[in-house]
Amino acid sequence: MAEGKSGRSRPLAGGERIGLHSLAPARGSRKDRKRVGRGHGSGTGKTSGRGHKGAGARSGAKKRVRFEGGQNPIHMRMRKLRGPTKKTSMPFEKFRTRTQPVNLSDLEARFESGAEVTPESLRGAGLATRRSVPVKVLAKGELSKGLTVHAHGFSKTAREKIEAAGGTCQLIDD
Repeated sequence: MAEGKSGRSRPLAGGERIGLHSLAPARGSRKDRKRVGRGHGSGTGKTSGRGHKGAGARSGAKKRVRFEGGQNPIHMRMRKLRGPTKKTSMPFEKFRTRTQPVNLSDLEARFESGAEVTPESLRGAGLATRRSVPVKVLAKGELSKGLTVHAHGFSKTAREKIEAAGGTCQLIDD
């Protein structure tokens, strides 16, 4: 916006004044609302786009979000397994602990021998990119380098493989 020190609009090179009085939305970004029930020629006259008879044509009719025309809706057709810690139970995974897995094969490929592996260095290497989610090291793959690994969790086999390769496992407590 071309404003002077006083905050008033000032003329541009073409002589047109630009200021708060000349602000307008971009051409084509706004369109008029649909006016229903305004005669046959409008395309939404007579029944106002509601069709003939039925529940949707009545006054007060609303289309509910989960309504499926009277057939049994999906939230009632789905199985409901009880128990808060089951993966398949209904509130889906609400009570599940969430961790980001990092495999030993990834550590082998991305870190040099004797390196210090932390969540920050894992993020820098393209592993464990979600900052607020804890990191757990899993035993998929082999490790031949001695690494000092700092993580929120280790599988039993991963801990054994890291220590067998001459490395150490450091638990992070948050």
